[in-house]
Amino acid sequence: MPVVLNDIHAAITQMNLSGKPLCVHASLRSFDHVQGGAQTVVEGLLQQGCTIMVPTHSYDTYHIPAPENGTIDPAVPAYTPDSNAIDAQNMGAIPVYVLHKAGRMRGDHPLDSFTAIGPLASQLVEGQSAEDVYAPVRVLEQLGGYVVMMGVGLNRLTALHHAERLVGRPLFRLWAKGADGQLVQARLGGCSEGFVNFDPVLSPIERQIRVGQSLWRIFPVGPMLALAVAAIRANPTITHCGNAGCEECNTNVSAVNN
Repeated sequence: MPVVLNDIHAAITQMNLSGKPLCVHASLRSFDHVQGGAQTVVEGLLQQGCTIMVPTHSYDTYHIPAPENGTIDPAVPAYTPDSNAIDAQNMGAIPVYVLHKAGRMRGDHPLDSFTAIGPLASQLVEGQSAEDVYAPVRVLEQLGGYVVMMGVGLNRLTALHHAERLVGRPLFRLWAKGADGQLVQARLGGCSEGFVNFDPVLSPIERQIRVGQSLWRIFPVGPMLALAVAAIRANPTITHCGNAGCEECNTNVSAVNN
């Protein structure tokens, strides 16, 4: 049977998430078949009073190489939060739908923005900037929000980069154009493939429900960050993807952890 709107409503009610701010990482394919596609999932959450925040990365459109002698490639457009550009293949159908929905609010980060829609949307993303990429995660924690992983693994859990920041790891620096067309440094996290190593760490606070064929894994943001920070401090290599040549993971593991 295809997943329908009432299935989304029922899952949110059963998991006591009505009215909550949710950071959603999702694979629409994981449901097998959803009647109405991404629209059904998003509208189902909104109709339960949830505020939805999704990653809307746009590296392919806005990233530019470090310029030489101050020159900036004129072919690369300037980013503004009004843009609907997104790395659709990597982000998936649900973030694409949210980004194109009227009333959405997008953060001011040219490469790794978050976009939100719902009652708390502006509050969640208004503090995001090229320098402060994970401001929305901080606000989500302050608001008592949750992360909902819909059919995807922890290697897609962007909030764990904020845990890395909390132990003193540096962000990486890339380049883009701001709204004025001038060069800006965009700070962001590195490799996340090793985040699957947090599965046993986060299992004590994880709740699960299956919607169609999609396994939803639900984590309260505050406790999730606390457990992740403690785990990284105890074992800095927990975030490593396992590829000995991964420069991003090697840099993070060797960084000073406070």
